Amino acid sequence: MSETNPKFLSERQAEEYKRQQSLFSAQPAIVQRFLETQGKQIAQAIVDGDSQINFSLPDRVVCTLENVDQPALVTILQNQRTRSAGSFINRFRKVELYKELRHIFTELEQSPDRAISVAAGLLRHSTVMHMVYQMLPAGRTVAYQPADEDETIPSIPEDDGLEPESAITASSDAIAEEGKSEDGRGDLLVPFVPYARKFFLPQWVAFDQNGEMLVKSVDEANAHIKSMQRFMEVLFLAVALGPYISANEEYAKKRYGMLGQLVNQGRALAIYQTKEIIARISERAKAGSLNRGLRLSLPYFDDQELKIGISNFEVIPSGRIMFVPAFVVRAVRQEEVKVSQDTRYNPSTRKHLLHLLELFEQAFENA
Repeated sequence: MSETNPKFLSERQAEEYKRQQSLFSAQPAIVQRFLETQGKQIAQAIVDGDSQINFSLPDRVVCTLENVDQPALVTILQNQRTRSAGSFINRFRKVELYKELRHIFTELEQSPDRAISVAAGLLRHSTVMHMVYQMLPAGRTVAYQPADEDETIPSIPEDDGLEPESAITASSDAIAEEGKSEDGRGDLLVPFVPYARKFFLPQWVAFDQNGEMLVKSVDEANAHIKSMQRFMEVLFLAVALGPYISANEEYAKKRYGMLGQLVNQGRALAIYQTKEIIARISERAKAGSLNRGLRLSLPYFDDQELKIGISNFEVIPSGRIMFVPAFVVRAVRQEEVKVSQDTRYNPSTRKHLLHLLELFEQAFENA
């Protein structure tokens, strides 16, 4: 079987995950707590983007030894326990800490000293487990479907025809509103709308199925997008440090749930902002303040980079040129040709961006 076969790679990652989990379970409780504490410290440094970190291996681990039938508790000498990764200068060199840690863990795991090798693997395991289980909120069990047959990322919540649970009985369906509590009473629970409750984390849903804003401002919607991006970034860092964590059920659940939600809401934000731009251009055209040129910065959601990108193009050159809606239509059509042939976009991002351009074309063609 080829080692590049996806099924083979998946099976190998699953085997490595089970092996590390079994090794961790075999450790004494005090060693497990030590590993969890060190893993938490390392995970926080990675996610915070620190340039350096000091950490320690446990003073003993349970591992198998050559010519010994049963696993044994092996001591690690004090002078071999203290380790460090990164340096202050890395802040200026922009070297990411997780890459250096990954290299150090790999070197330690290849040590001829069996105890050091096992301890390094356990510390890597504790770090990625903390990132997946402790650093990220748990979400709902969800199911998405692709927006189109060409889509590779399912992002439309499936409608099972059943009304979601009441916010009275499901704590995940409501949020405690700040500043609304009264003396002698608990927090005021404000239920999420039914559409939001179809997503992994309803508290970060900013737009409904019709593109209407559910939050108070675009800034708040952007904050939700950033929260989801950070969620996905933590998952990326976890799998970059320990690839086998991709075989973990919680990792798979969180990645699937948040990826679909981020793509859905990212596109909704781009569509909302595009409509706002169209409205502002129409207002300024009526006021006669667009007769000195016009350039567009069109936001779109890149589902490869998982972030809002900007497509810049010129509608009317700078100068005293009277604004005519047909100029927008012509510029948009030219941009559509460029986008359709631009290999930087994957098919789903290209289709999304072409849809945004079509909104401009329809608005000003009718005008």
